[in-house]
Amino acid sequence: MSIIGLREQAEAWRQADPDPSTAEELGRVLAKEDTADLADRFAGNLEFGTAGLRGVLGAGPNRMNRAVVRRTSAGLARYLKAQVPEAASRGVVIGRDGRRMSAEFAEDTACVLAAEGIPAWVFPGLVPTPLTAFATLRLGACAAVMVTASHNPPEYNGYKVYWGNGAQIVPPHDQGIAAAIDAVEPANQVRLLTPEEARARGLWRDIPESMGEAYLEAILGLRVYGRGAETLSVVYTAMHGVGGAWMERAMKAAGFTRFHPVAEQHQPDGTFPTVRFPNPEEPGAMDLSIATAERHKADLVLANDPDADRLAVMARDKEGALRMFTGNEVGVLLGHYLLTQGPKQASPHVATTIVSSVQLGQIAHELGAAFDEVLTGFKWIANRALEREHSEGTRFVFGYEEALGYTVGSVVRDKDGVSAALVFADLAAWCQSRGVTVVGYLEEIQRRHGLFVGAQRNFTFPGAQGAQTIARIMDGFRREAPKRVGAYAVQAVKDYKTGALRLPPSNVIAFELEGGGRVTLRPSGTEPKIKYYFELKEAPGAGEPLVQARARAEGRLRTVIDAFVALARERGQPA
Repeated sequence: MSIIGLREQAEAWRQADPDPSTAEELGRVLAKEDTADLADRFAGNLEFGTAGLRGVLGAGPNRMNRAVVRRTSAGLARYLKAQVPEAASRGVVIGRDGRRMSAEFAEDTACVLAAEGIPAWVFPGLVPTPLTAFATLRLGACAAVMVTASHNPPEYNGYKVYWGNGAQIVPPHDQGIAAAIDAVEPANQVRLLTPEEARARGLWRDIPESMGEAYLEAILGLRVYGRGAETLSVVYTAMHGVGGAWMERAMKAAGFTRFHPVAEQHQPDGTFPTVRFPNPEEPGAMDLSIATAERHKADLVLANDPDADRLAVMARDKEGALRMFTGNEVGVLLGHYLLTQGPKQASPHVATTIVSSVQLGQIAHELGAAFDEVLTGFKWIANRALEREHSEGTRFVFGYEEALGYTVGSVVRDKDGVSAALVFADLAAWCQSRGVTVVGYLEEIQRRHGLFVGAQRNFTFPGAQGAQTIARIMDGFRREAPKRVGAYAVQAVKDYKTGALRLPPSNVIAFELEGGGRVTLRPSGTEPKIKYYFELKEAPGAGEPLVQARARAEGRLRTVIDAFVALARERGQPA
C-alpha cells in the first residue's frame, strides 16, 4: 500500500474510533509521519489464534482496543444468533482478568451483546480464566468471552472465546466468527446499550458469588489422596494475576495450613512490577518464589500465570535442593498419579498435544487407558475428550500440553491452573506419606516407563517483517527436510499442514528421529514467535543411577538443539 493510501486508511480508522484516547494516539502517529509504525498497525486485522484475539494495546486494527473489541463482539453476537437459535435466552458469560483495559473491554462486550438482544452474564470482579469456562456450563450459556492475555507482557490484552460446550472454539466456528467480524460496520456505528440500559432490560446479569463457591467445591472433589495436607509446606505465587484469592481459598479448604503466598506478587496488578514477562517459564520470574520457599523451608512451590490457567511447579529433591519441573514432567506426574491412584473407572482417557512428550501416551498404553495426541492448544484436547466420551463412552481423566497447561477431569473443559495446583499439592502430600520426594516419584515413573528428556527454544520476530521471517523458516524446512539432526537420522517427516494423522491442517512440522526422539517446529498462535520442541529417549544401563543417565541424555539433547538451530539458520533464520 502507498503511503497516501496508508494515511487515508489510518485517518478513516481514527474518525471511526469510539475511544478518544486511541484516536488521539493514532493522531500523534499520523502527525509524526511514522510510516513503519502505521504500516504495522494497519498490516491487517488481529486474527483469531488460540480461540480468540490477542495483541498489543494501542490504536489500529492490528492492535487490541475498544474499536476492535466492539466490532468483534458485534460479529460474535451475530454469528451466535445465526448458529444458536436459543442464544437470546441462554446468553454469554463474560469474565476478565486484572490487565490494563480489561474492565473497559468486558463492559463493551456486554453492552454490544445486550444491544444485539443477547443477555450478558457478567462476573462483577476479577476471575481466573477457568472459572469463566466453568460458569459457561453451569449457566447453560451459548458462549463465553474471557478478557485476558494470559502470560503475555503487560502491553498485551486479549479476547478469548468459548463455545456453549465449555471448550474453546474450534473450526468452523473460529472462521465463522472471523467472517462475521469482517462484515461489521465501522466501530463508531456499532450499537451498544449503556450498562444501566442493559440492566434495566434484563440483558446485563451479574454472576453471583455462589458460582465461585460451586467451582471451589468441584475442584476440591478432584483430589485423590485427600490427607496429609497439614504437614506439607507450600509456597504459591499468583504472578500479579487473579489466582491468588482462589488458590488461598482452595488450599485452606483442603487443609493446607502451611500455605505461604509470595506477598510481592499476590495481588492483581496489570503492570506486573516485579516481572517483565509474567510467565513462570521465563528467566527470573520465579526468583521471588524461590526466595520465599527458602525462607519458609517449603517442600513445594506452585505458580500460576496471571489468568491462572497455567501451573508451574518446583519441589525439593532428596538432597533438599529445589528443582523446577518442565511442563512435560508435571504432565507425566499428574497423568500417572491420576491413572494409578485415582478412582478406578471403565475406559479412562488421557490426552496431550503433538508438541508435548510422547511419554504420557506410552504410560497410557501400558496402563490400558485410551490416549489421544491432538494439535497444539487446549481447545483440541477438550473437544476430543467430548467426542470420545459421546462416541465411545470413555471417561476423561487428564489432559495436558507442555506449555504448563493441565486439566483434571471434566470440571473445566480447558486448562485450569487452580485445580491442577490443588491436585499437585495432593500428589505431593501422598509422596510425603510414602517417604518419597516428588522428584523420587518421577524417577519411579521413568524407570518403569522410560526416561525422556526435552527442551524448547523460542525465537521472537515481531511485526509484519517478523511474520515473513517465520514463514520463510517454515517454508525452508518444507522444501528441504533434513536427513539428519546432529547424530540422529531423520526417520520420518510429519507435515501437519496437509492434515497428517487425521488431524485438521495446522502449520506444524515434526521430524521423527532414530531412537524415539522428535523435533517439532511451529509458529506461536498468540505471540510473534517460532517455537522448536526437542525430545530424546534414553535407556539407562542396568543399575545405572538415573541422574547419570539423565545427564548423558541432556548432553545429547544439547547437541541436537545446536544442530537444528544451525539448520534453521540455513533456511532463513537470522543469526
